[in-house]
Amino acid sequence: MGPVSTSPRRAGVALAALTALLVSGCSAEPERSRPAPSPSASTAPSPAGTPADPAARAAALVGTLADEDLAGQVLMPYAYGSSATKVTPASAAGNRALAGVDTPAEMIAKYRLGGLILVGFSADDPTAGNQATTNVDNPAQVRDLTTGLRAAAAKLPAGAAPFLVGTDQEYGVVTRITDGVTTLPSALAAGAADDPALTEAAWRAAGTELAAMGINLDFAPVADVLATRSTVIGSRSFGADPKRASAQVAGAVKGLQSAGVAASVKHFPGHGLSAADSHKDLPVIGQPRKELDATAFPPFTAGIDAGTMAVMSAHLDVKAVDPGTPATFSRKLLTDVLRGQLGFKGVVITDGMNMAPAKRWSPGEAAVRALLAGNDLILMTPHVGQAYDGLLAALRDGSLPRARLVEAATRVLTMKFQLADRPAPAMSTLNSTEHRKAAQDLAAAAVTVLRGSCGAPVRGPVTVTSSAGRDRTRAALTEALTAAGVTVVPSGGTKVHLVGYGDGAGDLSADATVTVAMDTPYVLEKATSPTLLATYSSSRTSMTALADVLAGRQRPGGRSPVRVPGLPATTCAA
Repeated sequence: MGPVSTSPRRAGVALAALTALLVSGCSAEPERSRPAPSPSASTAPSPAGTPADPAARAAALVGTLADEDLAGQVLMPYAYGSSATKVTPASAAGNRALAGVDTPAEMIAKYRLGGLILVGFSADDPTAGNQATTNVDNPAQVRDLTTGLRAAAAKLPAGAAPFLVGTDQEYGVVTRITDGVTTLPSALAAGAADDPALTEAAWRAAGTELAAMGINLDFAPVADVLATRSTVIGSRSFGADPKRASAQVAGAVKGLQSAGVAASVKHFPGHGLSAADSHKDLPVIGQPRKELDATAFPPFTAGIDAGTMAVMSAHLDVKAVDPGTPATFSRKLLTDVLRGQLGFKGVVITDGMNMAPAKRWSPGEAAVRALLAGNDLILMTPHVGQAYDGLLAALRDGSLPRARLVEAATRVLTMKFQLADRPAPAMSTLNSTEHRKAAQDLAAAAVTVLRGSCGAPVRGPVTVTSSAGRDRTRAALTEALTAAGVTVVPSGGTKVHLVGYGDGAGDLSADATVTVAMDTPYVLEKATSPTLLATYSSSRTSMTALADVLAGRQRPGGRSPVRVPGLPATTCAA
C-alpha cells in the first residue's frame, strides 16, 4: 500500500485560499441555512482516475452543505452499543440520555455527524474515568460496527467524504482493542529502544490492523515529554528527553499514516509537564515559556514535520501563555502558538469534552468556545444534542462566525479526503507473523538492565511472582520462559518478581533475585534485588522479550528513557 499524502503544512495553503473563497463577503451575521442536497447528488469531484487535491474536494463539498451539516461535521461523540443498528436496552437508554436516539446509526443521521469515537476499557487505564461505555470486543465485531457506521454516514449530504472512526489505540495502558491484534509495547518501551525505524515499522503494522477493522483515526501517539513522575501520562510517553521523544513521535506518525490511518499527536501543549490528572481537574503548567519551547514543544513540531494530520489539544492551564484558560479553549495557544509558531495546518481536536475542566461550561457553550479557540473537531461531548444546538444557536446570534465553522469543517473534510480511496486491508493481516515480528523487534530492543550483569541468564529453575492482580502477565511470562527453554516451578526457584502500573515500594519482594518494572521504572529505586530489569510494558510481546533476556537468548540493549535516582540508564555498554 502506498503512503497517504501527509503534508498538512502544504495542504493548509490551498485550504486557506479555498476557505477564503467560500466565506468571502460574509459578515459577522450568519447566513441562512442552505437547503440540504439529496444525499446521492454530491457535487464533490469524482475520485475516478487521479484524485483531485483533498483540500479542493473538501471545499467543493462544503459549498453544498447547510449549516446543520457543517455543525455535524465538527462533532465526534461516543455512542452506546457494539452494533450500529442493533443495541441492548441498556445501550439504547444510554444513547437516549446522550443524544435522544436509540442507536449509533440514528445518532449519525439526526446530527449529521462527521465521526464517532470507539471507547472501551483496559487494565490499569488512567483514562477510565471518562469511558462511560465500551464499543469494542473483538476485531470482527469492530469491523461490523464500523461498516454499519459508514453505511449510516453515506446517506448524509457529506457522505462523499469517508466517515471518521477513531479510537485511543496508544498501546500500553491505554489500548482499546486488545484481543486478536498485534500488541505493541508501550511508548516508553519504544523510547528505551531508541530506534525510530523499529517504531515506524511497528506502528505501520498497528495502523494496517486498525485500517482492516475500519478505524481511520488513531488518537496517538502521545507527544508529551515525561518531565514529571506523572501516573496519568507515565509509560504513555516516549520519555524525558525531548530530542529522543521527537524522533519516536515522528516514527509513529509516519508508520500509522503510511497505513492509511490519521495520527493525532497529543496532548498539546504537553501534559507531561504536570503530574495532575486532567480527567479530574485542571492541571497547572507553571514552567516558563522558554522551557515550553525547549522541552514540551519539540515532539509536537516533530509530529507536524512528519505530516501528522491532527493534533489533540489538552485541558491544561499554561501560566506562561494564557493563565487561567484551559489550553483547549485558548486561542493564544491553539491559534497563535500551535498554528502560528509551530506552523500546524491540519485538524485540531479537543481532548474529551466530558472531562472535568471542559464541563465548567454547558455542552453547547463549550463547543462554541472550543471552535473559537481554534479546534476543528469536538470530541466526546457529554450531550450531543446540546452541543449541536449550541453551535447552530451561536451561528444564528453571530457569536460563532460562519467563517470559523466553514474553516473547521473544511479542515475536517480535507483530512477525510486525504484518507479516501484506499481499500481496507484484509482482516487476515491482524496478528500476522510479519506484524508480530515488527512488535517483537521493538519490544526486544527495549529491555533494559539497570542493575546487574548485562545479559547474564538466570540460573536453575525460575519462580515467577508478581504484585497482586497480575495473574495473566505472570502466566504470559511463564509460558514464554518455558518456550525459551527455562524451567519454571511454582516455588523454590530463582525468583523473578514483576511490578507494574500503580505499584510502589510495598509491592516489591525483598527476596527476589530479579525485579522487573513493567511500567515506569521509578519503583526500582527502592528495589533491593541484585538484578533490576525494565520492559516498560506488560504486553505479551514484552514478556516474550523479557523471557529471551532471562534465558540468555537476547542481549538487553535498552536505555531507560527517564532518570531513576541511584541507577544508571543501563549497565550494558553501547
